[in-house]
Amino acid sequence: MSLTLPIVFRPLEKREYKDCICFEKPEGEFSVALQAALPCHALFCPDTLQLPTCAAYHFSEATFLLRNIGDLITIFIWEVPSPFHLVPTSGLLEPGAVCTVKVLFQPQVALAYDVMATCRFGVDEEQNRMIRLRASAKYLHLVVKVLGEPCEDVGPGGTGDVLCFGAVAVGTTVEAKVEICNPSTVSAPFRIERAQEPLPQDNTFTCPISRAVVPASGKLLLPVRFSPQTVGVQSVDYFSVVPAGGLTHAVLKVMGSCKGPLVCLSQSALGFNWLLLGERSAQSLEISNISDVPAHYQFDLDGRDSVFSVDHPCGVLEGQASLSLTVTFRPSHPIIYHRRVACLVHHQDPLFLDLFGTCHSDTAKPPVLGPQHLAWYRTHVARGLTFYPPDILATMLREGKLQVDHSKALRLPPQDPMDSPLETYTPVDAMTEYLHDGVSSDLAMFPPHVSISIQEFDFGCCLPPRGAQPLPLCVTNHTKGTVTVAWTQYPKRPFQVAPTTCDIPPLKSTAFRVTFQPPQPNALYAAELEGFAIYKVLRHYSNVEEDVTLCPSWCLTLRLQAHTFKPGQQHFIPAYILDASQTFPVVDVGTSTYRSALLQNTGPSPITFTMDSDSCPSVTVKPRSGYIAPGAYQIFLFSTQPMDATPQQHKLALQLNACPQYTQEISLESSTDPPRLLLEGDGRLYFKPTCVGASSTRLFTIKNCSRLPLYFGWRIQPADGKVLAVKPSTGFLQPNEALAQTWTFTPRKETRYLLHAWVSVWRENAARTSPKSPRYLLRVIGEGALGAIRAQEEQLDLGNILVGNLQSCDLVLLNDGICSLNYVLSVEQAITGPCDPEEVLDDPLALELGHYEGSIPARSKAVVQVMASPTRQLHYTWTISYAIATPQAPEATKTVWAQQPLCHVSATGVYPTISITDVCAAGSTSGISKLHLWRLFCLDTLNQYLAREPTPVELTYSVPTRHSAHPVPPMHTPILLDFDFGAAPLDSAPSTVILMLENQGTVPADWAFLFPADQKIDMEHWAEDVELGPCELHHIRVQDNKLFDLFDVSPRAGRLLPGQEQPVQLTHRHDFLGTDCLPVLLKVSHGREVLLNFVGMTVQCGQPYLHITTTRHVFTPVVIGSPSPPKQVYELYNGGSIPVCYEIPPEPMQRICEENFQHPVFVCLNPKGQISPGTMGHVEWVFSPLEARTYSVDVSIHVAGGESALVTFQGIGYDPHIMGDTARFDTVSSSSVTPGSSKITLPGQAAFLSQSRICLGNIPVYSKTSRLFFLNNPSEDQALSFTWHIGTGHDSALLKISPERGSVQPGDSVPCILTLQALGTAAFYTVDLVCEVRCGRGQGWLEREQASP
Repeated sequence: MSLTLPIVFRPLEKREYKDCICFEKPEGEFSVALQAALPCHALFCPDTLQLPTCAAYHFSEATFLLRNIGDLITIFIWEVPSPFHLVPTSGLLEPGAVCTVKVLFQPQVALAYDVMATCRFGVDEEQNRMIRLRASAKYLHLVVKVLGEPCEDVGPGGTGDVLCFGAVAVGTTVEAKVEICNPSTVSAPFRIERAQEPLPQDNTFTCPISRAVVPASGKLLLPVRFSPQTVGVQSVDYFSVVPAGGLTHAVLKVMGSCKGPLVCLSQSALGFNWLLLGERSAQSLEISNISDVPAHYQFDLDGRDSVFSVDHPCGVLEGQASLSLTVTFRPSHPIIYHRRVACLVHHQDPLFLDLFGTCHSDTAKPPVLGPQHLAWYRTHVARGLTFYPPDILATMLREGKLQVDHSKALRLPPQDPMDSPLETYTPVDAMTEYLHDGVSSDLAMFPPHVSISIQEFDFGCCLPPRGAQPLPLCVTNHTKGTVTVAWTQYPKRPFQVAPTTCDIPPLKSTAFRVTFQPPQPNALYAAELEGFAIYKVLRHYSNVEEDVTLCPSWCLTLRLQAHTFKPGQQHFIPAYILDASQTFPVVDVGTSTYRSALLQNTGPSPITFTMDSDSCPSVTVKPRSGYIAPGAYQIFLFSTQPMDATPQQHKLALQLNACPQYTQEISLESSTDPPRLLLEGDGRLYFKPTCVGASSTRLFTIKNCSRLPLYFGWRIQPADGKVLAVKPSTGFLQPNEALAQTWTFTPRKETRYLLHAWVSVWRENAARTSPKSPRYLLRVIGEGALGAIRAQEEQLDLGNILVGNLQSCDLVLLNDGICSLNYVLSVEQAITGPCDPEEVLDDPLALELGHYEGSIPARSKAVVQVMASPTRQLHYTWTISYAIATPQAPEATKTVWAQQPLCHVSATGVYPTISITDVCAAGSTSGISKLHLWRLFCLDTLNQYLAREPTPVELTYSVPTRHSAHPVPPMHTPILLDFDFGAAPLDSAPSTVILMLENQGTVPADWAFLFPADQKIDMEHWAEDVELGPCELHHIRVQDNKLFDLFDVSPRAGRLLPGQEQPVQLTHRHDFLGTDCLPVLLKVSHGREVLLNFVGMTVQCGQPYLHITTTRHVFTPVVIGSPSPPKQVYELYNGGSIPVCYEIPPEPMQRICEENFQHPVFVCLNPKGQISPGTMGHVEWVFSPLEARTYSVDVSIHVAGGESALVTFQGIGYDPHIMGDTARFDTVSSSSVTPGSSKITLPGQAAFLSQSRICLGNIPVYSKTSRLFFLNNPSEDQALSFTWHIGTGHDSALLKISPERGSVQPGDSVPCILTLQALGTAAFYTVDLVCEVRCGRGQGWLEREQASP
């Protein structure tokens, strides 16, 4: 069972309500929660929308869904900033409805866009919903690439990429493709623009695509078509590829030429000699087409009614083809025949063929006409002699009224020697000769000798058998002799002339009748009647006295037409193709222009045509009437002379088949184009400020805006010729071609320039200086200025540079002026320091510049790399100077101004150096004093050598390297020092010496101790040298016995920065008896190398051994006559394991005493003594010289149970009165020789002294002196106790230390005072003091201090 309860919600406020309903039942209570809300407006859309990247000035789009998730009908309005647009911008959504919103992104700036679009909705649009729109835009750049081979016809100064079509056949269309590359990552829309929209008739270049899009990182092939229409014309045009926005553009230059047929005849004249009446003769004639363009040809000759005929009067010649023609001569009268026949070629000037022959009969035998007669005839025409018959000319020649020239032609005798030269026949243009014959046009090259009243006549409709009314024809004789006119007549021809022959007196006319008798109805008739006029006197050759007076006949032609169609009857329907261009080639004013047309009969019936030229008298056309056989051609030639640049329209009516219904209108257009040149920038050329004497260049574009080729030439005033120049100054421009010229401005002084230049333009056949040649003015504005260069830093200090190394820095040059400066840098070198100035004078320059010549634009800077590489350890100073370079012309050498200092660069060449600053001993050598160690290892000499400059030999190998195949590598050092480790018993603790190395130089130092094995190149056994020397054999023995391990250096190599110290431990192991030697090379990279001879002695345990460090000892010099010479000490070291007793015999000293007047020069105060193992023994001597000289004595030191040693003692006596202040031999060595402060801490050392050696200097006898030093405890948690052991005997009487014992807290120090009480005898004191230190655990440590008064 169920129950439905209605619940009513009546809200009183605009808020959300919550409540519950409680239900009670026997089982208990339960409640149902209630929640209600008012209906509201709610829209949902995504938070973010990313749009595709697009190009600036293009667009991209994306969509998103706007959903109404509320309960009410909602009206929304979008607000979005530019360049975003939303569609729709507003609307209404039902609850639950969805709207697709399109976002359109149209940027104009290449940026990353991140904007918020706001959708306002609800009551009073108080609610909103936002969506973030993100997109980015990029600028476009398109690259035009011409495919294929580059154009060879492009000269200098071209503009943009060039697409060359080459020579293209007339009337054809060639298409080439250009590649447009889009390197950007977005699609690139573009448009094609023309530099100047051409007239429709000149539109030879076309591009079928005006707008397109190149895909991202893609390519597009752009087709360009070339359709030339005029043979011999070079066409140039420009296309601009403009990306969206037009911020950039790429210019494509297209060019091509039009080629046509090139037909020629094998002969220009064809003679048939003479024939008898009724005979015929045929000769071959070859017609050739040299071009690869097909050619349509036609001989303007009707062979049906002429004595001359061609077997193929018209046809097509393919490219590079030839055709053999047969020309037939069939005379009808016994006269001389000559006819100049034109061979018309479509798209080519006509060719002319002279046909001539002579016909004899039984009664008439005229003279035979030859080629020479034609040549004489043309000369006579030019001289006006052909209007006289041959008999009159012969009489004049006989009477001297005529003369013969060098070519045997007739001439009038000269009246004055200064007369003009003889007239000669000048060949005229073929088009002019053909069209301007006095018949087709009113113009004629020469006046006619015989003329006819009618050249063309149409009989119209003539029905058989009655025919047409006879046509009267008047023939006029313009000559001074009687002429005979003979018409060519063939039987059964519809057109006839009567009479056939007739004589016409001089300057008279005769009437003829032309009749037409059609043989059949419904037919078309046309013919060209031919007649020949000849001087009557030439009927027989006997009448000709002089061969030069022979004159050819004149050909008269009459074109006739008629038809026999009844009125109202349809004429033949013509089937034809007319190939006629609508435009004449552009020419100059007053110049004739020509055009050809081709009419092809494609039907089975003949076609007659009549050109109504009377309706358009400005156009000359030939032929105006005629007959075309089925399948044949007719070539028309048109001519006009336009007088205005405005295009003129010409309309000609071509009536076919004598029927007005079949009239074809031919529309032609002609115009002139005067020379026009366009100067860039409205004829103004600006140059940037230029340094006086220097040159600046600019490209300046001129363009031929006419449709004809143009010559140009610049003229600059002579006064400005040294300041302004242009290249090229003259040239040739094709129609519509632009040329970028190079202008050079070279100011001579500091001022502003306003210069003028003129450019003249002219046509090919015109003179440059013609007053009709237009001139254009160019204004050139420039400024000459002076400038200077300075360095950003006048002092450059490169610091210390390792000798031989390279260090570089940047030198910044500043140009604060308004003009660019060309500079030339130079360097001067100065070397200072401890050197010979003359020696370093010839040193090569140790400073190089990245470049020595350059240019700095105005208000700019240039960076020059400076590279210094000193070759000596001296101070270098370089002075860098500059000079302004001013080339007077682009091809001239540079003129350099005076040098100006720019900056100073300094550097110091240094070698890496190290020195030994401290030494201490441990192990078996711990009993050797620091001063004695200093001497054993020759450290004074070593430091002196290390401080000097390396020799060139030492720098053979600047860094440690394996460079030798010998067991003992050759050394390049001149220095050899002994490192004497002393002596110790067999199997005793190793002798350890610790040296403190310090880099006291200014550059890092790399050092290494190189053992022989470190320098030997590892080689195969078969490659080793078998011949070894004694030294090499010794080292092989050392290696075989592993004696290399007897000596060790740790570490063997290292790197020290300036001021840095590093301890080096040298160890000698006593594993084998005898003396061990090993050459070790101390190598400082790029510095010195010293050969160290490691020497160590191992003695048998229990064997007494006294280690003599040197067999020659030199006492300190003593003043002569001193009553109390000082005591001096000679040190002996017991390197054995048992005490050593020594004894010095007195005999050598006594001998020296006897030699010096019984004066004890050498006295040994303790000739006998005992030295404990591992300690030093002091043998006291007194040296007392008598004279200022060197004394020497050889003393044998006997060792009980051991070997004796012979030592030479030397002493020098000097006179202080002579040497003066230079005698400083009694001065005690200072602490600079041996270190005073303790720098070395041994491993496990519990305490250390502030000074390991105290030098008390020279003190008077019986005086007292004290020194303060400290005992330091470096431990942090352990206290130390100490006790000083001064020794026994006179040492305890001399020295006192306070306190003698005590303790030192952790990290603390205790001050100690050393006091010396000098005795009454002068002496040198060297005392070793031992401080015993004990730790808290009871361990002890002995710290040795050395005191030297």
